[in-house]
Amino acid sequence: MPEHTPGYVAALAAQLRGAEDELQELRGFKTAVTNFLRNPAIALDIRQNLARDLNLQNLAQALNLPQPAPEKTP
Repeated sequence: MPEHTPGYVAALAAQLRGAEDELQELRGFKTAVTNFLRNPAIALDIRQNLARDLNLQNLAQALNLPQPAPEKTP
């Protein structure tokens, strides 16, 4: 186990801050996509296709968007 020197702790803190920043960015993306999908001013087919393309089945169900048919195997 590495020693807990000030440099080591500072490096871990910097990594943690970077991870927190990335998480915040992803949360912002999720909010933007959710707002887009819930916007009735945008054509329903566009919202349906985006939800399907992003594999957002739960959100698609919440928005009462039709689910894609399961793929048939030969």
